[in-house]
Amino acid sequence: GQQGADIIVCPEMATTGYIWENAEQIAPHAEEARGETYGALSEVSRKHGAWLVCGYPELWEDRLYNAAMVIRPDGALACSYRKILLYDADYAWSAAGSDRQCIPTGEGGLCPAICMDLNDDRLIRFLWERQPRIVAFCTNWIEENIDVLTYWRLRLMGWKGWFVAANTWGMDGETEFSGSSMIL
Repeated sequence: GQQGADIIVCPEMATTGYIWENAEQIAPHAEEARGETYGALSEVSRKHGAWLVCGYPELWEDRLYNAAMVIRPDGALACSYRKILLYDADYAWSAAGSDRQCIPTGEGGLCPAICMDLNDDRLIRFLWERQPRIVAFCTNWIEENIDVLTYWRLRLMGWKGWFVAANTWGMDGETEFSGSSMIL
């Protein structure tokens, strides 16, 4: 933000880490979309006049979701996007979301996506149809000794826009993440 970024993207589950054994373990860390994390990040977004997208565990209507809050440059909450295509580790505690989002920005749409969503052909069709200017990709891509750049480019073939990926790096318990944050 201090360097003039128009968009700031944080990893999936950036506020808590990713690996949780069950809903009871993560529940004390989950919050509503306009909770404490939103309050803090809203100030950052407003201060820098930037879009901010951050992964967090959302509590909504007594259900837990692997979600990403999207905050407008004025600090207002644009949406809380809930991950649709869950990964094995998500099933221990998270319900699946159902609605894709494409937020108007004045310079083209912004579409949030979370990790495994990129493997979902329905997301790719959504991107082709809507042609958002930016995909804000919060991820915890597990280290699989593959070239994620090549894979991500392959998945996004046919879509024209900016892909801003923030990926966790290092260990979370026994699970290793690949890093590889990038802008395509």
